[in-house]
Amino acid sequence: MPVGPAYRSEPRFFDLGDEYGDAVGPADFPQTILRVRNDRAAATVGLDSLTDAEWIAHFGRFQPLPGQPGPVAMRYHGHQFRTYNPDLGDGRGFLAAQMRAHDGRLLDLGTKGSGTTPWSRSGDGRLTLKGGVREVLAAAMLEAQGVPTSRALSLIETGEHLERGDEPSPTRSAVLVRLQHSHVRFGTFQRAAFFGRTDQIETLVEHVRALYHPAVAEGDAPGLLAAIVAASARLTARWIAAGFVHGVLNTDNLNVTGESFDYGPWRWLPSYEPGFTAAYFDSTGLYAFARQPEAVFWNLTQLAGCLKLVAEVEPLTEALNGFGPAYIRELRAAFLDRLGVKSLGEAADQRLLDTTLALLREKGEAIRWEPLFHDWFAGFSSSARALTGPRATEWQGEAFDAFRFALFEHEPDRPERLESPTFARPEPEEMLIEDVETIWAAIDGADDWSPLHEKLLRLEAARVARA
Repeated sequence: MPVGPAYRSEPRFFDLGDEYGDAVGPADFPQTILRVRNDRAAATVGLDSLTDAEWIAHFGRFQPLPGQPGPVAMRYHGHQFRTYNPDLGDGRGFLAAQMRAHDGRLLDLGTKGSGTTPWSRSGDGRLTLKGGVREVLAAAMLEAQGVPTSRALSLIETGEHLERGDEPSPTRSAVLVRLQHSHVRFGTFQRAAFFGRTDQIETLVEHVRALYHPAVAEGDAPGLLAAIVAASARLTARWIAAGFVHGVLNTDNLNVTGESFDYGPWRWLPSYEPGFTAAYFDSTGLYAFARQPEAVFWNLTQLAGCLKLVAEVEPLTEALNGFGPAYIRELRAAFLDRLGVKSLGEAADQRLLDTTLALLREKGEAIRWEPLFHDWFAGFSSSARALTGPRATEWQGEAFDAFRFALFEHEPDRPERLESPTFARPEPEEMLIEDVETIWAAIDGADDWSPLHEKLLRLEAARVARA
């Protein structure tokens, strides 16, 4: 049996018709070498029972899964660094399948590097192997930190030698498949608005409402915007608490479910630096670490502008204005979660957020971002561990005293989690650029995949430890 009993095909995007996407075929790759297979993610949609040969057939050669009509390149527009681009669309990927997960969510299988489409422009439709490895690592790290994220389901090396202007060439190639809660982007709405297609906007509102935000009443575009605002606020807050910088927060890289995806020039903060950027081409710092909430809100205003075709301005504005308060609430919750303590009410929770950031700011490069959350996870319960660990001499001073007071006000949340071997280690799992380059060097130089797979195992252990 090629798929498990939990597999439930439900290709709902295809209900929209051929004005929203184009039927395409995958590239014919010279090789299909399976490099990463995420069986835990596959199990959520009943695909973990595939043999390796079946896996490659579906995710390297893209033979349609049962009940799936075949790949479609989605149409969308977008603002890229706030410049409108009407020539976008899936240029090196496609929607391969949709299915229901065991938790009831509708999930997509989307590709990256699967070949050219009508929207490829001058691109070759391919993905570098290093780019695929980076996306696997980014998704695994974010999931371990509790960030709503797509998951890298599969990475297959494809045997082509690619020329790239921004990295050593020729370089190895790959095709990635991600499992994600919707690929409907803000830019999907923008394309319909660009052509003045009120009918398409109405269709998209109902499609997104029914499948992803069913608590919203039928036809309630402001209500749908409010739901997307809330989901986006939660995502942004979780990025900040993780110390993550996405790098390219364009309107085609944000979706309607508030799930992070499409990891290109990402970075994690080495230490607290508000102006830290991920993309070398972000010369103005538009998408710097601390400007990510501003960037997401700006993108939400573009989505609201599209919805003006079908709704009144005042309720849309009211929905947009909910972003700021929602973001602050979610930021408090995200920091509590990362520190492993329970809420004590708005004032105390805000004090903990403020003192945590103040401590990270004062310590600067002396304390990396992630170790603070490792050392002080579960608050008071980690005192002895933190004060005898490798950063013991840094845990002093006025800013630390204020942080410790605010932290110890809060009751530890399930302190038994500290029994995990993850917290017995002196250092946390991090994803600094040096870590990524070390992993890639082993693959590139000796075809040694063990550092990557060992890292993924440790990240999974970290995810389980904090869950």
